[in-house]
Amino acid sequence: MFKNKEGKVSGGKVTLTAVVLVLALALIIGSVAVIPAGHTGVVTTLGRVSDIVLQEGMHFKLPFVQQVILINNRIVKLEVTTQAFSKDLQTVSAVLAVNYRIDKGMSQAIYRNVGNAYEGVLVVPAVHEVLKAVVAEYTASTLVADRSTVSVELDNNLKSKLADSGIVVEDFNIIDWDFSDEYIAAIEQKQVAEQNLIKTRTEQEQAVVIAEAAAKQKVIAAQAEAEASVIAAEARAKQIATEAAAQSEANRKLAESLNENLIQYETVNKWDGKLPSVQTGEGGVLIGIDQPTP
Repeated sequence: MFKNKEGKVSGGKVTLTAVVLVLALALIIGSVAVIPAGHTGVVTTLGRVSDIVLQEGMHFKLPFVQQVILINNRIVKLEVTTQAFSKDLQTVSAVLAVNYRIDKGMSQAIYRNVGNAYEGVLVVPAVHEVLKAVVAEYTASTLVADRSTVSVELDNNLKSKLADSGIVVEDFNIIDWDFSDEYIAAIEQKQVAEQNLIKTRTEQEQAVVIAEAAAKQKVIAAQAEAEASVIAAEARAKQIATEAAAQSEANRKLAESLNENLIQYETVNKWDGKLPSVQTGEGGVLIGIDQPTP
């Protein structure tokens, strides 16, 4: 306790001063609003949403009368698990990832219309609706084969649907496609059948190639054998012609070397000393000649 000059207790003044300080501090704090980075502030005056949207930084407001609601304008990642039916009535289970943000200029309108529950009220239902609409245009097999095309179409449709609400879709991805067990089994059976067909065709094509190669090899062998026969015949004919020419040349030289003296010389060398026993007479008649008595 404090005492005045007269020594009396002044506790009432201390209490009053403390209350005044607390009220002043509350007024100061209540008059200031700080908007953090990546946010905007929607101002309400006695519950009525104002058209004023506060940007990042410090702002003043009427204490106890005005309230500032923070709206997150940064990119938010949302994963949605949903189902839809394809054009051929196959159940498609999908896990989708959506990156979105609130347009700063639309923060006040979004809060006025749906409050802070905009993700559950606007984004998630839009994802379900767009998926069902797009998937219904494709068969299950096309959804698998053209996944990238489907993803682009989903992205464009979702952006268009949420644009008027003030929600900007930055990115959209299909994390997973899944189908019923019956459809997956049917796909596997179809793939097995196609693989068997491809295998059979391959084996048939290989057999045709082998047969064609064997036939071609036979033709080549026959051609080679025929060419060898022709070459051998030509060589034999050439050899015969060469031998005939050589023999003819030898005969020619022999004929040129023969003369009357050489013939008489050879006749004398080969005579055995006996006279002929017959000779040709007139009219070509052979006449016997008596041999002298030794």
